[in-house]
Amino acid sequence: MHRLLSIVGLIGLIAAFAAGCGGTSDETPVACLDGPGAYVGALGDAPGQVRLSGEVPISDCLAENQKGGDLAAVGGTMLDAATTLNAEAREDPGGSANLQLGYLLGAAESGAEQSGGIHADLVRRLAVAARYSPGNQPLSPIFLRTYREGFDAGRASG
Repeated sequence: MHRLLSIVGLIGLIAAFAAGCGGTSDETPVACLDGPGAYVGALGDAPGQVRLSGEVPISDCLAENQKGGDLAAVGGTMLDAATTLNAEAREDPGGSANLQLGYLLGAAESGAEQSGGIHADLVRRLAVAARYSPGNQPLSPIFLRTYREGFDAGRASG
C-alpha cells in the first residue's frame, strides 16, 4: 500500500511538473508571426473556422501575458491585414473581404477577452482600421451587415 501511494504521488509530481514546463498561455504560436498574408489567406475560410497554418485560431494569437515583442509583431501583422481587407471591402461592400475583415475583428476581440486587458489598445486600433472610410463617410449598410456577419462568426469560432 505504501508503495502504491508513492507511485501515485510520483505520477502526480510528474504531471504537475509537465504542466509547468509545457507551453503556456504566455507564448505566441509561431503561425501567428507569419505575416499579414498568412492571415488574409487563412481568412479565405471565413465564415467557417479560420486557422493559421491549418491549426491555430486567430484568437490564440493574443496570448495572456504575451511578450512585448510578440504583441507588437502580432498587432502590426493584424493591422496590416485589417488595412488590406478594409481597402478591398470598400471596393466591394458585401463581398468576401468584407466578411473576412469582420471575422478578423471578432476573433481578435474574442482572444483579447482572455488576456487581462493587455490587448485592449490593439483591438481599438483594429476596429479603427477595419471601419476606416476616406473622408469619414458612413459605411454602407451592406458593408456593415456583412462585416457583422463575419464579426459574429469570428467571435464564435475564431
